[in-house]
Amino acid sequence: MTPVGQVEPCCPPLTSAELSQADAEKMAAMFKALADPVRLRLFSKVASHPDGEACVCDIADVGVSQPTVSHHLRKLREAGLLASERRGTWVYYWVEPSVIAGMAALLASPA
Repeated sequence: MTPVGQVEPCCPPLTSAELSQADAEKMAAMFKALADPVRLRLFSKVASHPDGEACVCDIADVGVSQPTVSHHLRKLREAGLLASERRGTWVYYWVEPSVIAGMAALLASPA
């Protein structure tokens, strides 16, 4: 069990062990979702937001229409990169705590 405040990455570093089929599928879905420039910008806007979460109204200026922003945010949620909650008429997004740590750990190289 991971202590409160710490995150446990999903997968071992690529250099330490072969990925299982399940881990490979999970990480591939995440990287595939981030392979789109609009999605990567949206993810970055949410991840870097000062409050740790961002209202869709604060991150929608990525050069595409609002329905397209919604589509890309849905893809990021489906890939497990973002979580969301509706509050009144707005939806707020935040990065799942283990996501960045998991991707960083997967790509870590031995010292």
